[in-house]
Amino acid sequence: MTVPEGTSRKVSVPRLRILWSFARPHQRSLALALVLALVGSGMGLATPMVTKGVLDALGGSDSLRGPLVALLVLLVVGSAVMYWQWTLLGELGERVVLRARESMVRRFLRATVPAVTRRPPGELVTRVTSDTVLLHQAATGAPVGLINAVVMLFGTLVLMGVLDLVLLGTVAAAVAVVAVLFGVLMPGIATAQQRAQDHLGRLGGNLEGALRAIRTVKAGRAEDRTAERIVADARVSAEHGVRANRREALAWTIALAGIELAIILVLGVGAWRVAEGDLEVSRLIAFLLYAFGLMDPISELSQNITALQSGIAAAERIRETDDLDSEEGDGVVRDVPVREAAVRNTPVQDTPVLELRDVTAAYGPDAKPAVRGVDLVIPRHGHTAIVGPSGAGKTTLFSLVLRFLEPTGGELLLDGRPYRDHSHDEIRSRLAYVEQDTPVVPGTIRDNLLLSRPDATDAELRRVLDEVRLAEKVDALDDGLDTPLSGTAVSGGERQRIALARALLRTPDVLLLDEATAQLDGLTEAAVQSCVRARAATGAVVTIAHRLSTVIDADTIVVMEAGRVRARGGHGELLATDTLYRELVEALRIAAPADRPESTILG
Repeated sequence: MTVPEGTSRKVSVPRLRILWSFARPHQRSLALALVLALVGSGMGLATPMVTKGVLDALGGSDSLRGPLVALLVLLVVGSAVMYWQWTLLGELGERVVLRARESMVRRFLRATVPAVTRRPPGELVTRVTSDTVLLHQAATGAPVGLINAVVMLFGTLVLMGVLDLVLLGTVAAAVAVVAVLFGVLMPGIATAQQRAQDHLGRLGGNLEGALRAIRTVKAGRAEDRTAERIVADARVSAEHGVRANRREALAWTIALAGIELAIILVLGVGAWRVAEGDLEVSRLIAFLLYAFGLMDPISELSQNITALQSGIAAAERIRETDDLDSEEGDGVVRDVPVREAAVRNTPVQDTPVLELRDVTAAYGPDAKPAVRGVDLVIPRHGHTAIVGPSGAGKTTLFSLVLRFLEPTGGELLLDGRPYRDHSHDEIRSRLAYVEQDTPVVPGTIRDNLLLSRPDATDAELRRVLDEVRLAEKVDALDDGLDTPLSGTAVSGGERQRIALARALLRTPDVLLLDEATAQLDGLTEAAVQSCVRARAATGAVVTIAHRLSTVIDADTIVVMEAGRVRARGGHGELLATDTLYRELVEALRIAAPADRPESTILG
């Protein structure tokens, strides 16, 4: 959230309410922390007065035992209260941060796919990491510190007035000047710090993207150019940081100089009043102790105001994630009777497992439809291949089937029942999906295989690894199934086979493959194609086809163009009847199935 140049971020009531929403669940603990802070401050305020009693006892015949015991009690009890307050606020701050992080992580993973993918991943990560750190102080320590600092400041001034009104007037003038200067300088400090944080967030996002594409960067000999673009945000962040530091240094220099000047004046005026007999020495010393401690509440005020401003900005960014569209808030009927009916009703074997009827869909309210008027039937058994040029709508069909995307027209059916009668979880429990780019979930090979079926046994894991010809490779790794899936542990083709093994482990009703053999060698591809044929004999397999081998093995080929189904049929039939299909094949110099190369790409 960038602040326009020349403006300052004011702590308004609506913005405070956003911050308070994070602290509200812990208001009892905050109240206790405030009471402890006030008790500790009260003991601190009492110390100079007790010190005055010690000095008065020295000048008279009174015993020192009482004042000294009082000072010792104030020290011990004050230390215990301070420890209790600090640990309470520390634990409270961690709970606030944990709750915010947990809420955002769950919200991101429950959000619709378009809502998440339209934002840079680095931006969402920053909100979970660095933005929540700013809440730690702002939502807990800052409010308590502000109230305590105000009470301390006014309490100090009141007790100064009790000791001597003339000296209080001298100090009040200095405090007023400091307050005005702080009021002028603090908004600029907060604004500069916020701009520095904004550019730091951009740096993190750009760096994350560059590191993901490190091979491309190096292959293009673009290390220096890429670094320069990323470091540009670091430079701007540093410039705003320096600006904030200079303003802060000026503010504290003025504040310290003002308080020191006030102390010098108190010494001069106080010595004169002592000489005149208008002021006791013990009162002057007690007054000086309050004056020396005057910087504490002023410092606490400024620090907590800065923390509050930064925390409010972070709270606003975090609350913006509440606007992410969630799959749980889509109006789908999820009552128990409907779910039970879905489980009880056994579909008729002649009913297609999946069906699309006149489906139209777009990736935004103002976007051009990615698919339009699509009719498609997926039988319970067999292999359906979807082909077409780039932008034909193939991936959009998978997004609709997996309910990553909702149609704007028409409807989808599962077992003859509309999607709207099923929850997202019910639909996806019947499907398994392998992406072409095969991203892996952080963790080990075992973690990835068990992702959608955590109760699978080692024997079952071994079976699916055998099917994709990966068992020997996994056995050769030092940690076997517990090997972390880092970029160097397994190749792209091996990651693709792990993803396919994970899908086969599910034994789904419908297996969706965005060309699961795209990164495989010929021999391994043949084994995987054998798995697909075996799966098609017992269930439905739908493939976005990029290789001729996938097309020829399919029972039905669906040709898409410009978001519509152009033709459907077998390989030989489409070669004879559809010009687009024939052009796709002929462009790759393929004449007939008998002389095709295994690695040939098709669309």
